[in-house]
Amino acid sequence: MARRLSWQDLQASGSAIATRLSLQDLQCLVRRKPACSAADRAESSAAGAPAGGGKGRHLAKALSVPDLIAIGVGSTIGAGIYVLVGTVAREHAGPALTLSFLIAGIAAALSALCYAELSCRFPLAGSAYHYSYICIGESVAWLIGWALILEYTIGGSSVARGISPNLALFFGGHEKLPFFLTQIHVKWFETPLDPCAAILVLIVTALLCLGIKESSFVEGIITIANVIVMLFVICAGGYLAFQNGWSGYHDEQGYFPKGVAGVLSGSATLFFAYIGFDAVASTAEEVKNPQRDLPWGMCLTLSLCCFLYMMVSIVIVGLVPYYALDPNTPISSAFAKYGMQWAVYIISTGAVFALIASLIGAILPQPRIVMAMARDGLLPPLFSAVDPTTQVPTLSTILSGICAAILALFMDVSELAGMVSVGTLLAFTMVAISVLIVRYAPPNEIATKVALPGSSESLTSDSGYSEPDEENSEDLLGNVQDIPTANEANKIRRQKAIACIILIFLGVVTIVSSVSFSFFPLFLRSIAGAFGSLLLVSATIALWFIGQDKSSLRQTGGFMCPFVPILPVCCILINVYLLMNLGIHTWIRVSMWLAVGAIIYVFYGRKYSSLTGVAYQRISPA
Repeated sequence: MARRLSWQDLQASGSAIATRLSLQDLQCLVRRKPACSAADRAESSAAGAPAGGGKGRHLAKALSVPDLIAIGVGSTIGAGIYVLVGTVAREHAGPALTLSFLIAGIAAALSALCYAELSCRFPLAGSAYHYSYICIGESVAWLIGWALILEYTIGGSSVARGISPNLALFFGGHEKLPFFLTQIHVKWFETPLDPCAAILVLIVTALLCLGIKESSFVEGIITIANVIVMLFVICAGGYLAFQNGWSGYHDEQGYFPKGVAGVLSGSATLFFAYIGFDAVASTAEEVKNPQRDLPWGMCLTLSLCCFLYMMVSIVIVGLVPYYALDPNTPISSAFAKYGMQWAVYIISTGAVFALIASLIGAILPQPRIVMAMARDGLLPPLFSAVDPTTQVPTLSTILSGICAAILALFMDVSELAGMVSVGTLLAFTMVAISVLIVRYAPPNEIATKVALPGSSESLTSDSGYSEPDEENSEDLLGNVQDIPTANEANKIRRQKAIACIILIFLGVVTIVSSVSFSFFPLFLRSIAGAFGSLLLVSATIALWFIGQDKSSLRQTGGFMCPFVPILPVCCILINVYLLMNLGIHTWIRVSMWLAVGAIIYVFYGRKYSSLTGVAYQRISPA
């Protein structure tokens, strides 16, 4: 006779189910996309689409090193260089502006080297979102992808709204602009409408829908024109400076009027002038030979940008004393003081070219990130569709362009510019952490579809060979024997490495907090700084002695980031410092956007993720 269930039995069963569900909810936050499946998808993409209709499944493999340089330089060198040299020289660095550009370039190169390794290991669309999904977990990857969507939308809109004021010079002022280029004042809106910005965004969107090769070709032409203008500034300005004995450097206060602190604070501002090389990583799936071309594309992009920035700063500060530079038009005003009024038109032309190139570079990566998130089930699958003719994510591109155009038409996004930096710096930080993870505790799981209760199916992915059972195994005669200690030792090593990486991040946050939060008492900040420094140094040394995973060193497929773990740790330290100094208002706005993203993830992404119902089976390194 069956025993009747008591109320206590029902309560116990309910609590067990609730505990299991809560654990499953927490596990879904840290579930990772298997690296082997990503590699398989990359290989299938590189091999080309199968005959008979598979062409539209993957993006076109059409980019080479020159195309990547055009995209990277065009995205990086915006109109800011035509303004930043005056602002930073006057307020921070003085004649040592060149050193500030150099330090900022080196800091950006740390992130670029991390990007270069991960783009070689996982050459698929998605950039930092894709790397975080493989190395850290789904929830972090979602937040990074969601923040990058905001970054590229606001970045493209702010660039577009800066074009019409520069065009006004060629028409003799704002009042003489054609009606479709001038800003329109509406009494219901405090901010004037900018149809020129919206039209330009839509034109760039149409260009990107034609194909990646066509887009990179146009980007290359515009970037070359911008570089020619900068070379004119360097050559003509250098000639004038030689004729006048580099008068700008003859200052009684010397080369460091604000001290070393001024140079460093100036480099923190100029760091954002190098943001844009990550657009190269977003095109990884469209590169013909990603293991070879992506590292070259990123390194040459940063090298060329750093060279041009430094040469322009040398010339402009040599022409005019730093304190006499116009903060709004430093380059134009410097030439005007030597009677070269006509040079203003050339420089303004360069600024327009730089803005258009930056606009292309800002809109290009966003559809690919949306497509990658839709591929993984975190967004509706219709956004992952690739046009079979142009082999670009057309729907995602059109949607991104329309959103950026609406924002550029109705809003003055200059107040939201700080939000662009949050997405970039968060991505840089997660990429550096991902390098540490992939070197010391690389993902070595394969996906296994869990069969539904009562069904006889169980779909397993193709894997090499699985790791033996952790308890025991049998030899050829059927005798039970212990597992070789190598597997257990490797498991312990991985656990120690993960603990050290977590401690490194906590140490960085503690140090930066003690430096940045000046409202705390000095003794408290000193104690926190000392504790954080001890934690950071000891965890880094421990990670060094733990050693890198041998299988990870054999599976790079291309470029490897040097000086690990020191370089990624420095990268994390720099990016977290910049993040914590962006201002409270910026963080409030970003938090609202991230909260909206978290709601979408909880109610849609978590449920429809491609990893839902997937278990993992650890595989032994080859």
